[in-house]
Amino acid sequence: MILACHNIDKSFGDRVIVKGGSFHIEEREKAALVGVNGAGKSTILKMIINEEPLDGGDVLLAKGRTIGYLAQHQALLPHGTIYEELKSAKADIFEMEERIRAIEHELKSLSGEALESRLETYNRLQSEFEARNGYACESEIVGVLKGLGFAEDEFSKKTDTLSGGQKTRVALGKLLLTNPDILLLDEPTNHLDLNSIAWLETYLMNYPGAVFIVSHDRFFLNRVVTKVVEIENGEIRMYMGNYRAYSEKKQQIRDARLKEYLNQQREIKHQQAVIDKLRSFNREKSIRRAESREKMLEKMTPVDKPLDAPEAMHFALEPSCVSGNDVLSVDGLSKCFGHQVLFSDVSFEIKRGEHVAVIGDNGTGKTTLLKILNQVQKADTGSFTLGAKVQIGYYDQEHHVLHDDKTIFDEISDDYPTLNNTQIRNTLAAFQFTGDEVFKEIRSLSGGEKGRVSLAKLMLSEANFLILDEPTNHLDIASKEILEEALNNYSGTVLYVSHDRYFINRTATRILELVNRTFVNYIGNYDYYLEKKDELTRAYASGPAVAAGKDVGGKYTAANSVSVGENASANNSAFTEKNASAQEQGGAATTGSKLSWQEQKEQQAKERKRKNDLRKTEDEISRLEDRNTAIDHELTLEQVYSNSVKCQELAAERADNEARLEELYEMWEALAE
Repeated sequence: MILACHNIDKSFGDRVIVKGGSFHIEEREKAALVGVNGAGKSTILKMIINEEPLDGGDVLLAKGRTIGYLAQHQALLPHGTIYEELKSAKADIFEMEERIRAIEHELKSLSGEALESRLETYNRLQSEFEARNGYACESEIVGVLKGLGFAEDEFSKKTDTLSGGQKTRVALGKLLLTNPDILLLDEPTNHLDLNSIAWLETYLMNYPGAVFIVSHDRFFLNRVVTKVVEIENGEIRMYMGNYRAYSEKKQQIRDARLKEYLNQQREIKHQQAVIDKLRSFNREKSIRRAESREKMLEKMTPVDKPLDAPEAMHFALEPSCVSGNDVLSVDGLSKCFGHQVLFSDVSFEIKRGEHVAVIGDNGTGKTTLLKILNQVQKADTGSFTLGAKVQIGYYDQEHHVLHDDKTIFDEISDDYPTLNNTQIRNTLAAFQFTGDEVFKEIRSLSGGEKGRVSLAKLMLSEANFLILDEPTNHLDIASKEILEEALNNYSGTVLYVSHDRYFINRTATRILELVNRTFVNYIGNYDYYLEKKDELTRAYASGPAVAAGKDVGGKYTAANSVSVGENASANNSAFTEKNASAQEQGGAATTGSKLSWQEQKEQQAKERKRKNDLRKTEDEISRLEDRNTAIDHELTLEQVYSNSVKCQELAAERADNEARLEELYEMWEALAE
């Protein structure tokens, strides 16, 4: 065990953060700390590093072990460059190298005992330098910087000029290079693009020390962590497994506790009714029996009702009118900032009902594209056209649509004057603003609170085309899930930028990746994008052929925007109803010449059979696993375990089930492949 918290207490006034909470982190363990916004996750990390005092309990760190902490907001050394900041994490190694070089110069002029003494020091330093991987020190720094998304020409940038997100990346890189025994990371994926997040996942999974992470990135948590520490309503609980396993187990436990509570309440109600009836007879014997039942009730250990989950947002997105089938047509759009070309001569179309995610590295122009479409910025060349009856609802990650000097209530009432006070309060209550909170000024709100106000305005807009820039930033996991459900039930069209892979996977029907100044179009969700990314990026966005709009790999790259996917058409400027129909049928990516009609039908038939076989296999696995669980329960019953014949029958049945399950698991793997 490297870190343990025993019976820790912390309150701010009447607000209890944690009461008697305990958990531990083992050597090399990768664990997550989860909870809704405001539950106290960052406070717990600060208590561990003694930045916040405990009201009670103990925080114990194994002797001689070191902690590295990444906060959400960073203070870097003034006036230094990005490279110098990271180099300072290895200052002792660079100082050691300087001493070695200095001794090398001294050796030329020494002899006798002085030479032997200096050689002994030199050899000792040399051995330590090699043991600490000193020769690879600079390449390690460069690798971390590149992994976190910094290009080599940015290494010399002054840290004073960096954005908040860039400073966080620099601080994270510096922390990783110090190699502490346990890393405490508070929202490490904020401000990272998809490639940097993927790099960080791999880095942390292979990290030789322990890691304790606060994050709302479910995809990240599913890949990295093997234990989840939850803080909820002041209580701390531990769950083994990744976030998915935690979520499932938590729901199972809550359902079981609720069932136990309801069963007990029904029993109490029944017994009380019997007692009342016995007393109503008003006879000595019946009263004695009633009293006997009352004593039994008093001895019953009460089951506490499970606490309701903290109140989350609840809202629905519904357009006031239906747009035409053609929602957006972009033609030859280009944008530069000075000598930096973001994208050039791109064209694409969006049809009614599509949910299109725009992804790409930081600084490639994703947010700029959305601002152009919302007429916040102007394109250098090209144009775009909105379809008939299209009404835009815009969500800006910087919340420029909000007014700092207004209260939350005024922000809504000024934009929607037809709403009365009750309607405004009900709307804000759906987004967790109640009581006097509605009179908070916008400037005083946290990022998550501003996000909820922006979402409230988005809901009230009744727009049929939503343009969203990082809508999940600052939202806790529960709020993200509610937003996902709202978007999946939304009958309008959505275009959004996001780095949240779990969110993209659940809500996108199509992905536009901005890479090498052009868009690569994937007709599918994030899983499909991962499957095809390397192959299609090489084919369609890797060189001058694309920039020239030439025919690459047998597919015409119309207007420097290419469309690839399960059923991408040869002319990629539109996503047609025919494509949508083909996508449902589940074709393969078109590469080279098109398949014949007969070949397509055969492929579709094979795919339908594979999916059908896969479903049947999963159903049989589920049935047998449920039966084994039932057998295990039966074997705990006295009337069963005392019957040797019945025990043998059940044991034989379970063994047969296990053998069949082994076969089914192999079949499932083959079918899933």
